[in-house]
This record gives sequence, structure tokens and C-alpha cells, in this order.
Amino acid sequence: MILETALMCMATNIYHEAKNQPMAGQIAVAQVVMNRVNDSRYPDNVCDVVKQGLTYKNGKVVLGKCQFSWYCDGKKDDVNTESEKWQNSIRYASMVLTNRITLDVTEGATHYHATYVRPAWARTKTKTVRINRHIFYRWEKK
Repeated sequence: MILETALMCMATNIYHEAKNQPMAGQIAVAQVVMNRVNDSRYPDNVCDVVKQGLTYKNGKVVLGKCQFSWYCDGKKDDVNTESEKWQNSIRYASMVLTNRITLDVTEGATHYHATYVRPAWARTKTKTVRINRHIFYRWEKK
């Protein structure tokens, strides 16, 4: 049950963040989630990492203040479960969650952004790789 829940959270994140990216880009998004799960600065499970964001006292997320923008952008988060893009998201999520892919193409990244934005936080991280339309970063080790 836990793996199934993690699979759905991971696949949904891949779908919304990278469904138009090639396989490597979609897997990279999943690996960022896993790198965060394994980093003490973030929640220790997939769903909590995907849904992490600033919340009001009533528990509702603050628009625009989430780790993954799709989760709190105020838009519907519908998934076309009949689409090839969703099937790919499920497949890639499963591959990452079951360790069928062991090479981290992000080189330990815990952050990324689209190439068309310039977030201030990027200056405080180490760039690792660009995969299609995403640029990946990791924290510097202390």
C-alpha cells in the first residue's frame, strides 16, 4: 500500500512537471524527489516531498509557495489516465521507486527549474546538469 501511494504521488509529479520531456528528463524529476526523500532537510517520504509547501493555519496550501509549482498553482490537477504520457509517468515512477534505475542522472540534485526562469535560489546551489528544458542543482556538501 505504501509503495502504491508513493507510486501515484511520484507519477503525478512526473506527469505535471515533465510529461513533455524525454524519458531522461522524466526520470530526472523522479530522482530529485528521491534525493529529497534521502536528504534530512526534506520530508522522508515521496508524497510529503511532492506536496511540500507553505500552508495557512487551516492547512490549505499558499498559492505559489510549494516545492513543485503544479501542486499549488491554483489550476486543476487533472491527469488523463488513458494517455501515453500518464502510462510513461507510471512506468518511470515505478522504475525509480523499485531501484531499477541506479544511475542518478541528476548527480544528486535536489532542485531544478525550467530553462526559461531564473530563480534566485539557483545562485546558492551547484549546477549539475541540463536535461532538455530543466536545469538541475544540488546543495554543496558541508
